[in-house]
Parts: sequence; structure tokens; C-alpha cells
Amino acid sequence: MSNTNRKQAALNYHSMGRPGKIAVVPTKPTNSQRDLSLAYSPGVAEPCLAIAENKEDAYKYTAKGNLVAVISNGTAVLGLGDIGAQAGKPVMEGKGLLFKIFADIDVFDIEVDTKNVDEFVNIVKALEPTFGGINLEDIKAPECFEIERRLKEEMNIPVMHDDQHGTAIISGAALINACEIIGKDISKVKIVVNGAGAAAMSCTAMYISVGASKENIVMLDSKGVIRKDRENLDGMKAQYATDRDIRTLADAVKDSDVFIGLSAADVMSAEMLLSMAPNPIVLAMANPNPEIAYDLAMATRNDIIMGTGRSDYPNQVNNVLGFPYIFRGALDVRATSINEEMKIAAVRAIADLAKQPVPEEVNQAYNTNNLKFSEEYIIPKPTDPRLITEVSMAVAKAAIASGVAKTVIEDWDQYSDALRKRLGKDDAIMRNLTMAAKRDPKRVVFAEADNYKTLRAAQIVKEEGIAVPILLGRKDKIERLIKEYAFELDGLEIIDPVAEVDGETERSKKFIEHLYIKRQRRGISKYDARKLMYDRNYFGASLVEFGEADTLISGMTKNYANTIRPALHVIGAKPGSRVAGMYMMLTKKGPIFMGDTTVNEDPTAQELADITLLLDKAVKRMNIQPRIALLSYSNFGSSEGKTPTKVRAAAQILHEQYPDIIAEGDLQANFALNSEMLTANFPFSYLNGKSANTLVFPNLESGNIAYKLLQEVGEAEAVGPILLGMNKPIHVLQLDSSVREIVNMVTIAVVDVQTHLKNL
Repeated sequence: MSNTNRKQAALNYHSMGRPGKIAVVPTKPTNSQRDLSLAYSPGVAEPCLAIAENKEDAYKYTAKGNLVAVISNGTAVLGLGDIGAQAGKPVMEGKGLLFKIFADIDVFDIEVDTKNVDEFVNIVKALEPTFGGINLEDIKAPECFEIERRLKEEMNIPVMHDDQHGTAIISGAALINACEIIGKDISKVKIVVNGAGAAAMSCTAMYISVGASKENIVMLDSKGVIRKDRENLDGMKAQYATDRDIRTLADAVKDSDVFIGLSAADVMSAEMLLSMAPNPIVLAMANPNPEIAYDLAMATRNDIIMGTGRSDYPNQVNNVLGFPYIFRGALDVRATSINEEMKIAAVRAIADLAKQPVPEEVNQAYNTNNLKFSEEYIIPKPTDPRLITEVSMAVAKAAIASGVAKTVIEDWDQYSDALRKRLGKDDAIMRNLTMAAKRDPKRVVFAEADNYKTLRAAQIVKEEGIAVPILLGRKDKIERLIKEYAFELDGLEIIDPVAEVDGETERSKKFIEHLYIKRQRRGISKYDARKLMYDRNYFGASLVEFGEADTLISGMTKNYANTIRPALHVIGAKPGSRVAGMYMMLTKKGPIFMGDTTVNEDPTAQELADITLLLDKAVKRMNIQPRIALLSYSNFGSSEGKTPTKVRAAAQILHEQYPDIIAEGDLQANFALNSEMLTANFPFSYLNGKSANTLVFPNLESGNIAYKLLQEVGEAEAVGPILLGMNKPIHVLQLDSSVREIVNMVTIAVVDVQTHLKNL
């Protein structure tokens, strides 16, 4: 991706729709005058008076207990340096976004326009009544040390400068595990820290806290090795100064066991790496490019354990493994600070988690079956759903044990359940599917490639490594659009079905003959087959059928029937199966799967059972246990009629023939989705006190209406329709899909192909 396109894509992302990345959302009803009178005047006076009597009640009546301030003065923003407070705001919003999606912590980002330490400290101190915690961000050294020290001393809520401690915590876990794998004693390893900024200082202190020896550590800054004989050496650097006769990085790394890079790209050469001790550990964390390129390092030595800050290589040292969960644990016990004990507890929890069996959904996200504690897996992946429980609980326990917690958790099992419930899997499911797709991208036919949105989606999935697009349509128009919008789609195959058929290519003749033979007894002549092959959906489906592509995406500019019919004619359903459509609705309460929403108009009881089986298998492929409700306007026979009778019969078929499937019906939708109502009224239900996550509708009409209502009124994101039961993976887009929806469907399609190939 060129710098120009990357720049424009980033600007578009931040400006599209509502500018920025975060918003304030009401958490209480506001529909009536009574609601408003309680939310504000006069009702709001009561919690105000309660808090005036007891300040601790702010945690009971306001959002303070789940609210963190991300505060910066913009003096050390990412790799951009001192760009000012306002220019750093997009980064602070992004940090807030990560807090929310990984730990359900609300955030206000605050950009303070001062470089004066006293002013900065006084401003932040004055905000203590508002927030439950303070995350300091992107403040340059050495001021950041003094700011954090003073705020920790003078405030009674958790304060942490993540640029210092986040990297220290994650790399500390990585160092512990890497030493264990190679069998070296952390107290004896020789460590070189290249960099002397805030992160480097905190990392070095953390390594000593977890067992490294200070005498075995050498630190370098931009002037070289920090030596005791250097003039005007500040106090922070002086504590790591050496009197050894070494001056350069090449001198320092010779015979060392560990290299910690917190500096700049490409400062470490292959020769330097070769000079290190056997089984070296290299954590090269400069962003976006490490101190030594991963590929170069791995080609130079085969006994290396390496981590970087990048997500496209193993062992990514990513702060998101730490800060959301550290604050989550601190907030939940109302800690007055984030102390050393809590940080070390986070280090140990992260390190220990990497040694546990990896959940299948993480394996799937990285398209592997054997992700396990090893040289290429020394710290957990950011998509690991156990981070919120393991790290948050460890931090909370350390806060209680060290005496800084105002609230003591008695039931840790209950707390663990509460943590898991904080995040609906909808936030994780598309990220996990995207990771899975990127590990083994497939060839995807874009049947409507002479369309701007389709080409934009094709560029995204190509850049992200999700898929290899094959572009179908008028070649001249596609090339004109590519040039007009400066799409970077060089090297992709462009196929014009009309030109292929008119030119009587061998490929088109093969496709026509296949369609004719398959449909000749269904009213299609050889002439008809040739005419149909002009249609890009017939041609695209034929590419998949003959193995020249892996899957097909189409439907954005045609109605559903005209898109699915060619696939059925060319490829058809799996033997003994029927075809159905499913939508995955990404809601605030987690994903809800809905079917059949697109294919079967008025299925019989047996056909409903068959559709249910298709949905059950599809949801399980996403590593989610389906809890299925067969919907009607009746609850367990409370009403009679054609529809509830049919639905009950379908449920009976499933109970008798497939007893392992968790399915219930007939059920009304509100009971299916409200576990408390269901348990209170129908405790015998097979859903066993849990709400349904997979809904089967009695006919196409109800299913189609329901998902569209949920999409528009419920503000759920629709992913689909996901076509089930086809002999080869084919997927259909909604009419006039957005670029995001196309990318999501391509991701689903690639993962579907991966699953299909595994099951052959």
C-alpha cells in the first residue's frame, strides 16, 4: 500500500460518518418525561445529596468506578514525537477504544496543552472526582517520570503511565518465558537494553523485579553505552551506568544473552546478532520496524527466540495484553493505586497464560491446530479471551493482598463470570475470523468488480492479506476505475466473461458444456447455456466449480434470487443437504445467528429441522456453542395453529434424532432471548437457564423481517447472508452492501473455504 493511499485510508476511517472513534452512550432509559426528570432535575438531586454526605457513593450513583481518563500533552506521540496536545487526540481516542473493546472500560480522552510539569500535575489532580483511574499517555521523558511519581503520591485513584509500564509488563512476561524455554536462569543472563527513554527505564526496572541481576544489564542511549565516566549523566541513567570497557552496541551485544530494543529500526546488524551467546533472546520492539528485521534475524540464527512489536510475526509485544486488564482489576476492587505488586502479578499472569492449552478459537484465529508454549509462542495472543479473567483477577488479588483495595472480592468464581459477561463475543468474533483468514488466504471471485465499493473492498482484503481477489466484469471499466481511484490492484487477475464467451476460449467452452450437461434435463439447451455464461455469476460459479477459484462473492447489485440461482445451477447443494441462508447479527449482547432468512419460503417441519442442523454446524464452526430457539407466536403449545404445530414438530424431530443439539421450541422471541423470563416460566427448557443465540424462523417472511428490523432499529451489524449447504463455498452480499460489509463477507467466505477443505 503506497503512503498516499495509506494516508487517505486513515483519514477516511477517522472522518467517515460521525468523526472520531468514540462516543458517549446513555446507560439509563430516557424515553419518557419521568425518565428525564429522574436523570436530571429534580431527581438528580437525590444522588447528589447522597454523595455530599459520603463521597464513596460516587461509585454507586455515577460512572466514576468504570471511567478512566487517557491524558496526554502530546509531547511523545507514538513515532511522531512532540506534535502537540490537539494533534495527539486521535491516538488518545484510539487508546480509549482499546480500553472499551478489550475490558469494557469507559474513557474520556483529555489533551492538556501544557509542557509545564506543575501545571500538568495540578490539572490532572483536579480531575480526581470525575475518574476511577488515570492512564497517562505519550508524555516525553524525563518529565513523564516526575509527573507519574507526583500523581501517584498525591492522588487516591490508580495512575499508570502505560508507555513505561505496559511495555515493561508484557516484555517482562516474554523474558521470563523465553528464559524458561531455553533453560537459562534469568538471574544470570546478560541483558543489553538499547534505548534509555521512559519505556526502557521501566522495562529494566521490571526485569530486575522479576529476577534479573542489575549487574548483568548494560543500557545504551543515542550516544552509545551509558558509562559511569560520562559527564552530566542524569540520575535515571546513572543507576544503569557501567564501568566495563564497552562503548558501542556491537561491543555491548557480544556474548550477551538478551537484546531489548526500545530504540530505532535496523540498528542491529546480522554480525551483531551472530556475536551473541548461544540461544539468544531478542525483543526488538521499535515500531513500526524493529531494530533488526524478523526475517533477517531468523535467517541469521536458528537458535534465536525473537519478539517484535509487530502483529505479522510471532511473539508480538503488544501493550493491549496488559493495560485494559490491569485497570479492569484495579477499578473492580477500587484500588487507590497501581503498585509494583499489581504490575508483577500482571507479568506472572500473562506469562502463565502462555503455558496453558490454547483455546480453539485462538488456534482458529491464527489458522493453526498446535499453538502451544514454544519459541514462537512465549506470550498470549491479543485475541485470547482468557486475558480479561486471568490478568484482571491476578491484579485484583494483588491489590487486595498489598492493602490498596477498598473493596474485597469474596466470590472469585462469580467475579470471573462477571468479567466474561462484560464483553459480548461479537467484539472478538470478526477479529478472530479475520486472523484465521489471513493465516491462509484464498482466491475469491468478486463478481461485480466494475463497481467502486467492490474494488475498494478488494483492495482492503488484498492489503490485509485476507484473500486473493479475482476481478470479474468489463475489463476496460475495471481498469478505468482502478486508475481513477488510484487503487493498488496490480497483479490481480481480471476476467471479462463476455470477452471469454465471445472469444470461445477453452475455459468458457468447458464451463458452457458443464452447465449444459448438468441442466439439459431442466430445460437448458446448449444455446441457453452459452447465453447464461455471459452472466458473471454463472461464470464466477464455474470458476469455483472447476477449482480456478476457491469461493465467489456477489449480490451487491442484483437481487438475491438472481445471485443464488447460478450457484445452484452450476454447483448445487451438498448431496443429501438443502440450502439455507443465515445472518450473523453483531449485537451489544453478543452475536445472534438467524436463519433461514433468505432461501426457504415456507419450510415443512422436516425442512425446519434440516435448516436447524445447518445452522448448528455453521455456528459451531465459529467456535460458539449454539443454543437454538425455534420461534413461533406460541410457547410450548400455548397457542394452536399451523405455524406453532409445525415448529413443535420440528423441535420433536431434533430431540428424537439429534439429542446432543441444544434446541428448543416452539418459543416466542422474547422468551428465547430473555433467560430470566424463560427460567421463571419454563424451567424445564432445554436451554437450561441461558438465552438463545441461534434463532430459527418458521418461514422466510418472518426471518427476513426480523433481521432487517434488528439491523435498523436495534443498531446491530449484519454479516451475511451466509449461504449454508452448498457443495462448494459461495456467498451472497446484501443489495447495496457497504465496503465494510463486503470485507466481512469475504472474511467469512475465506474461513468457510478453509473449513470446507479440512473436511474433504
